[in-house]
Amino acid sequence: MKGLKLWLPLVAFVAVLGIIASALYRPADRTVYSAMVGKPLPAFETPPLLPGKPGLASAAFHDGKPKLLNIFASWCVPCVAEAPQLMALKAAGVTIEGVAIRDTPQAMRDFLARVGDPYAAIGDDTASAVQLSLGSSGVPESFLIDGNGTILLQHVGDIRADEVPGIVAKLRAAR
Repeated sequence: MKGLKLWLPLVAFVAVLGIIASALYRPADRTVYSAMVGKPLPAFETPPLLPGKPGLASAAFHDGKPKLLNIFASWCVPCVAEAPQLMALKAAGVTIEGVAIRDTPQAMRDFLARVGDPYAAIGDDTASAVQLSLGSSGVPESFLIDGNGTILLQHVGDIRADEVPGIVAKLRAAR
């Protein structure tokens, strides 16, 4: 019995080291997922950011046609990387609505001139109110919205080229 008590602290120390080592080799998923998936799109109305391009309101997502809602910004580096995929989605017939986070008209004009303009509308979300109501934690993020205004899917981060066919298929299935 006395020998067991002598080894108990060493066994406890080795167990704690084992737990720490396993946590270091298995990185945690730090992605923040929205609790709004499967729920109705929150009501919002944003003014237009650019002259000649309409702002965006949640009512636009209740027309019976599924759409992609893209949360983005001109100052966002991954948004530049995502731009060709958004243009490919537009070419495939996907309607993309945009919400620009804390942006300026001139910066947005320059951004769209450089990367292309896949957006049917761009709402100006200067205080990130729409972004937060969606449960979005950063840019870029995209939400697949069905024609009744229900959030079907959240895509965190930039859309990659190999993900475009899957997004198109999900939008077609949502019709």
